[in-house]
Amino acid sequence: MSTLYFYDGHFYEGDPAAVPLEDRGHEFGDGVYEVVRVYGGRPFLLDWHLERFERSCSAIALHNPLPRADWIRLIHEAVLRSHESEAQVYWQLTRGAAPRVHWFPQTDSKITLIVRPQTAAASTGGATLLAYPDERWANVFVKTINLLPNVLAKESAHRAGADEALLVRGGVITEGAGSNAWFVSEGKLYTHPADRHILPGVTRRLVLQLAQSLGIPTEERAVTLSQLKNVEEVFMTGTTTEILPVQKIIAESSLLNQLSTPQEAPPESLLYECVHPVELWAQTGEAPVTERLRAAFAEAVAHCRNHAPMSP
Repeated sequence: MSTLYFYDGHFYEGDPAAVPLEDRGHEFGDGVYEVVRVYGGRPFLLDWHLERFERSCSAIALHNPLPRADWIRLIHEAVLRSHESEAQVYWQLTRGAAPRVHWFPQTDSKITLIVRPQTAAASTGGATLLAYPDERWANVFVKTINLLPNVLAKESAHRAGADEALLVRGGVITEGAGSNAWFVSEGKLYTHPADRHILPGVTRRLVLQLAQSLGIPTEERAVTLSQLKNVEEVFMTGTTTEILPVQKIIAESSLLNQLSTPQEAPPESLLYECVHPVELWAQTGEAPVTERLRAAFAEAVAHCRNHAPMSP
């Protein structure tokens, strides 16, 4: 089976195309979501994902219809029904369907869930990042389905031949469009603090624990563009990207000022083309901290994968 769908209490082997046109997720992006990686038939770090999901629901006063134990049962059942041992599970919760009004209607929230195959993260000699203005709303800690700024950043990076967009707000590097950013300087590991301006990644949380267990000094402190000259290693983390080493960071030369000082006038387009790229940072030597963490992460995944598959 390639992809399994679940909507409004029912499983489907094909896309049911049954979401009402007036679902508030469709009309307003009024909902939240999560993605969990499945290794060897077992959802990885599922409790942490559900903890973040519950926080997102609470932040926007979205009724969560299931207790955590029922979410766990639903996700496990979906993985078993899919017959996919290496997969990702995406689920979202919207405020439901009602005539279009901006205030909250009296309606039931709706669950959508999709299980699809997921191959192992590709081994890479290093990714390229495109520095891009962070123009998302101020409450990025909520994992909302409103992802248009992230989509624009990802598309700009794709058009520039980059693997990911590196978001910059007022000269401060926050995170990637779909990942958290990490920097190593003089053997110390830095990542942006888990405030309202980043999404506190589940893989980020694991890497912080792994770094502590390995004795790698770590500080949750933002890195600025001007500090990149002092950086020895860069990597990104995410549920599906795992730990992704970075080879170089580029930027469109005409956007350098905007990366440090956001412009007030509305631009003609929010899809910023990289016509005249400049290199902001490049890996010049070994990346021992990154590789130690990748090895420790691989051990954690192997421990998850090597458990016996779950019973129905």
